[in-house]
Amino acid sequence: MTQQFHLPITPPPPELVLQWIGEFYGCTAGGDPSDSERFLTTRAAQWGADQELEACCEWFVRDWTDVETADALRDARRPEPQSLKEQALDVLKDLSNGIETADSWALIQSALEQLDD
Repeated sequence: MTQQFHLPITPPPPELVLQWIGEFYGCTAGGDPSDSERFLTTRAAQWGADQELEACCEWFVRDWTDVETADALRDARRPEPQSLKEQALDVLKDLSNGIETADSWALIQSALEQLDD
């Protein structure tokens, strides 16, 4: 029961990406990792995290017959991303409390542009 959507995760730090690339090619990597290297290492990290989550959920079901806890764990660790509408409402609440970020108004504008005339 693998979820098909993935939340953005914290990618491996550039130093670690370079270390892995250097180990793969048998050399010392230098500079900044490329976009493709960051993409592949982040996807690998996501895959590993997904495998670990599913193993933990299976353990709850297998050893404890606790489907509810497994489902709650999966939902907590892989929540569905907020819709643009939900994000805009959160930003609007923040703005009403005096909290403004660099993209507050752009996010609200994007949400409004999605509305039918």
